[in-house]
Amino acid sequence: MTRATETDPDALEVLIVDDQELVRGGLRRILRRRDGFRISECADGDEVLAAVAAQAPDIVLMDLRMKRVGGIEATRLLRARAPEPPVLVLTTFDDDQLLSGALRAGAAGFLLKDSPAEDLIRAVRTVAAGGAWLDPSVTGRVLSTYRSTAAAPAAPAVVLDLTSREHEVLALIGRGSANSEIAHALGISEVTVKSHVGHIFTKLGVRDRAAAIVYAFDHGVVSPGQSKV
Repeated sequence: MTRATETDPDALEVLIVDDQELVRGGLRRILRRRDGFRISECADGDEVLAAVAAQAPDIVLMDLRMKRVGGIEATRLLRARAPEPPVLVLTTFDDDQLLSGALRAGAAGFLLKDSPAEDLIRAVRTVAAGGAWLDPSVTGRVLSTYRSTAAAPAAPAVVLDLTSREHEVLALIGRGSANSEIAHALGISEVTVKSHVGHIFTKLGVRDRAAAIVYAFDHGVVSPGQSKV
């Protein structure tokens, strides 16, 4: 594990978890200090919990396939702790089972490693701000796999009780918007947004934004073409 590089205290703290030094080096060159990022690193998934405790990152950028502990298991272990930073999965494999497994483990989204640098920067900032990010090139297939393996919502019928405002919030969640972006779009406070999000999760019987996004796609609240990404 390497410690974060020094920079201003308002920079975004990113923990990179990848067992390939060349990949970590490439990510460091994209998420630059002068652009407002602080970087710390792990070389495998079994180092994540200690690194999070030491660095308190704003976001974890997680590889899926590593030598000792893979990204899905590392994400699951991290999600068992509270509070935990959000996880953005970054992988070379557009393997639907792996990516849907990462969502089930609690990842806030996924991005393929051959994505443009601008997408990586946007994804990191979006997820760190509380949003979600689903790579559009594989979203349809991954959501299909997720749906076929995820447990059914605890009380699906209560979706009829969504208010018009909650429906608007769900649509923006489905497009990957963070709470601050939802607040701006709807002209309400972030505190109010958080309240709506909590009610939506309860009514839909889902535990996180990834599951809410799946629900939004499944029920036509949003379509892949409407996604922010």
